[in-house]
Parts: sequence; C-alpha cells; structure tokens
Amino acid sequence: MKSNRRKPSPEQSKNCHAYTGAVPVLKYKSLVDAFASEIRAGRLAGGVRLPTHRSLADREGIAVVTATRVYAELESMGLVSREQGRGTFVRELAVPASHGIDQQAVATEAVDLNFNYPALPGQTDQLRVALRELATSGDLNALLHYQPHRGRPQDRASVVRYLRRRGIDADAERVLMVSGAQHGLAVTVMATLNAGDVVAVDALTYPGFKVLAQAFKLELAPVPGTADGPDLDALERLCATRQVRAIYTMPTLHNPLGWVTPTSDRDRLARLARRCGAVIIEDASYAYLVEDPPPALVETSPDVTVHVSGLSKNVATGLRVGYLVAPPALVPDLERAIRATTWNTPALTTAIACRWMDDGTVDRLEEDKRADASTRQVLARDALDGLTLVAHPSSYFAWLPLAESSRADRLTAALARQQISVSTAAPFTTTAHTPQAVRLALGSTDLKSLRATLLVVRQQAVDDARN
Repeated sequence: MKSNRRKPSPEQSKNCHAYTGAVPVLKYKSLVDAFASEIRAGRLAGGVRLPTHRSLADREGIAVVTATRVYAELESMGLVSREQGRGTFVRELAVPASHGIDQQAVATEAVDLNFNYPALPGQTDQLRVALRELATSGDLNALLHYQPHRGRPQDRASVVRYLRRRGIDADAERVLMVSGAQHGLAVTVMATLNAGDVVAVDALTYPGFKVLAQAFKLELAPVPGTADGPDLDALERLCATRQVRAIYTMPTLHNPLGWVTPTSDRDRLARLARRCGAVIIEDASYAYLVEDPPPALVETSPDVTVHVSGLSKNVATGLRVGYLVAPPALVPDLERAIRATTWNTPALTTAIACRWMDDGTVDRLEEDKRADASTRQVLARDALDGLTLVAHPSSYFAWLPLAESSRADRLTAALARQQISVSTAAPFTTTAHTPQAVRLALGSTDLKSLRATLLVVRQQAVDDARN
C-alpha cells in the first residue's frame, strides 16, 4: 500500500521534524485513510507488523513525527496496537476492543472462558427452600417497604457474624449493605474521590474498577507487580511524586494474577496510605477461595481501609448482595452514595443472603467451591502442560502469558472461530504497554468440557507461536 507521492512542501522545516503547510496535513490524512481502508478490507490482516515510524517516513517522504501521528490516529480508531519494544501491529478486528470489560453476547454453543459464574449442584434447590421459608416468615410484610439506606440492623448483624468467622472483627455500625461488590466499589468511589483524583492501582487490575475510573474521571496510576503483590517501592515513589488519594488493591487472591499479599507487605501498604493521606479500597471478592489467608487490611488497618465484598462469587452471580466495612468517619458519605444510587439493597434478596450467612449455607458453599476450584486448577495445569500458567492453586481463573512471537488478539480470534471465548490482557491493563497474554476463567463450564476446551486452547497457543 502506498499513497501518491508528492514533492516535499517548501514549508517543510529544515530539520524535517514537522510540516507547517496544508499539503502535508492532507498527506497525513490520506495515509490514515489508506491504512484504515486496507485494514478494514482485510488486506492487512490482524497481527501484521507495520513498518517502523522511520521506515514509513522514508517510504512516504514525510517526517518521523508525522508518521507517529498517523499510527497514533489509527490506534485511536481501534485499528492498530502499539507495543513497547516490538512495534505497531494491525489489531484483530474480530475481537471487540471492549472484550472482557463490556460483556459480549456468547453464542449458546460457545464455551465461555471469559467470565466466571461458578455454580454447584443443588443451589437451585437451596433457593427453593429459602423462598418457602421466607414466605412463611413473620417479617415478610416488612420486605415490601423501603429499607434503611445502609441496611436493616439485623442484616448488618448477620454480616458481622459471617465476617467474624473469616477473621474480621467489625461492629455493625461500620457495615453497609450494597447491591453487590461492583455497587460497593461505585459508592466507595462516589463517597471518597473527586474527578481528577489519582488512584494507585496494579498494572494489571480488575476491569470493573477501570470502568468506574473512566466514568468518574479518575486518573489511574499503575504500580508494577511482584510475585506476591504490588511493588511497594514503586508505590512509595509514586506517593512521593503524586498526590495519591486512594489505593485500590486485591491482597487476597488478586484478579487476574492470583497472588496473596503477605502480612508484612500489607502492613507497609497501610503505612504508605496513612503517610500520603490515601484511603485503601480492599476488594475481597475472591478472598473466600483462600483457606487461612493473612489478616485482611480492614482487620489490621481499619482506620484507612474500606473493605468491599459480596455474595456473587461465593454463592451465585444473580444474588446481587454485597457489603462494605468502613472507617466510622466515612459511613455517612457512603450512606448518602447508596441513597443516591439504589436507595437501599433489595430487601428480598438481602433477606435470603443473610439467612444463608446465618444458617451455614454460605460457609458450606465456600468450602465446596474451594475444592471445585482446586480441581479445576489441577485440570488446567495438566491440559496446558508445557505452557506457562500463573494462578493461585484454588482460584477460578488463570493467567496465560504467550510466547514472544504470539499475539493475544490473534489467538483470541482463532479461538472465537472455534466457539471458545477468552479475554486478552487489554481489559486488565492500566499501563501503556499491554502484555501478550490471555486470562482463562475456569468456573463456567463442566469439568469434561473444560478439559477438552483447554486442550484446544493449548494447541492453538502452540500453533500461534509458530506463525
């Protein structure tokens, strides 16, 4: 592909660093349009490496800065991706740019390794029993009315009893009921942060928090990771140079890398938060999968921590009930944020959730799901033998870094053609450079199908590395 050549404009600067006349602007636009046309028509296939900025500039008779501008515009159009140290690549258009953040419709016959919604046999029967018991309870009429914004006292007391079994000693005055952990994160952001505030996050983090940051116009400052948590030296340097208002962290079973941060690092993280005046947002959505974890940040550092979790992962994704544990000073602002968004958590589902917390149902489901997740991890390591896999041994997901020659969007598209849905690293990435990796959700299909599907993933990853 080559656009019509023109002689350099007499208005070109002597050092060739920029064009100032109208003709070069037209040339820049014509190059963007020509590349876009080639990519959309499939004549430049996904995964093709484009010429370097210098090569494009020499070939087209333009300045390097103009070549850079061409590629930048193509990237903003979602047609190419730039990778530090590797170059600029045509993006695989069969994979939506939002894949993994905005849930895409998955065909009925497809195997979903993108989203986790683990369910165990018998959960439907448990719901039937709970509904029958609720129908004959004495407080059924009360569930038809507005509830207190932060939840009824008896519901918050149920959460307190549940948390104490998990090693968190919180009094009911610090607990607020929310409509799932995502709603909990949203009201925490609303209550504690303003547009433009800097939030320290892991270089790879939960996509749902990225969506919140975009909606509330927060600046995410990425912190590189180590084998078992964020690089606290890097976080300390960040706090020394930027006014960090919050630190979003998943210390117990990080999504997507599965790390469990040791107690000493948690203590240091809390000291850094106090020093820079930041609130810690502790996302514990997957913490139930770790048996005997280190103490939660909300237990050891309750003065600076908002603890967020819910029952979507450990019970059922459709049960949109969650809770916050917050410093007393933040409770009024959090309560106002709940009022502004949902007024109160739906009373019917909250009543069911709290009954299950009190009668041991949640504890039993968590134990069963830990065992189920462990089985799936063993299966995944066997099926993906020979590939690098980063995961906690009892987690429902695994991180699969790809070979140097592979491209995640190309692999994802190839798997999609075989009715297998996976996520690239893009939804989880907060840095300019997106690693070539895919995240595999292991909890949304039966074991037999999971093994067969992972064998296909392995073969496709091996084939992609050879291309």
